[in-house]
Amino acid sequence: MSAHWPKRLFLSALAVFLALPIIVIAGVALNEKKTLAFPPEGFSLGWYAQVFTDEGWRAALVHSVLVATAAAAISVSIAVPIAWFLWRRVAPWARIVEVLGLAPFILPPVITALGALSFWATTGFYGQPWTVVISHGIFFVSLPLVTVTLGFATIDREIIEAGMTMGADDRTLLKTVVFPLVRPYIISGFAFAFVLSLNEYIVAYMTVGFTLETIPIKIFNALRYGYTPTMASVSVFFVLVAVVVFGLVARFGDLPKLLGAWSEGDKG
Repeated sequence: MSAHWPKRLFLSALAVFLALPIIVIAGVALNEKKTLAFPPEGFSLGWYAQVFTDEGWRAALVHSVLVATAAAAISVSIAVPIAWFLWRRVAPWARIVEVLGLAPFILPPVITALGALSFWATTGFYGQPWTVVISHGIFFVSLPLVTVTLGFATIDREIIEAGMTMGADDRTLLKTVVFPLVRPYIISGFAFAFVLSLNEYIVAYMTVGFTLETIPIKIFNALRYGYTPTMASVSVFFVLVAVVVFGLVARFGDLPKLLGAWSEGDKG
């Protein structure tokens, strides 16, 4: 028997332990009646269908997707110029820019949420739907900033020097050389920001209150009237979305490097 079986057994047990809440939630969502019993009593997929057929849940789902898409786009549009600047300006003081970019995600979410609440209330825009888009875009800028920065770090500067020698300016180099090389990292950063924005509650609640229901806010509102299997089905649906998105990142991107792992060549 392999000497690694204790380690494999431990990792398998850990994976099962971490998956147990999802298994329970998935089972609850299959109940035939309006109950949170587990194991499920009966079998029905009606609670999953209700996410799309019920007007309230469907509207919340659309709001969440639109907010997450727009917020991820804002995060990427902020992160790319910062990462480009950090890559082109190798200097100790340039790290200050990076720290500022990472600051929103380093702070506790409730602190960021209170700051956003104070800002939008002071400016008179509190409750406007677009405020949560901007707030999420700033809050999650750290994710694409990290991925895009890693993407720039993989570029061989000799390629850039060769292009400059041949007369290419910064704009041409960015369009024809740099952008194609970092594009997978930009897409990965967008995916990370999208998934987290899709599931974020505190900042969304603090900026729009109940004037715009996203799925997390809808779940919280629904809790006031009791638990239903619909909440469980929505949770399972969001888990599946995250699995699909991160699966695509792993399939078409360099997921280990995005998570901080470096190859031997990078270390040298």
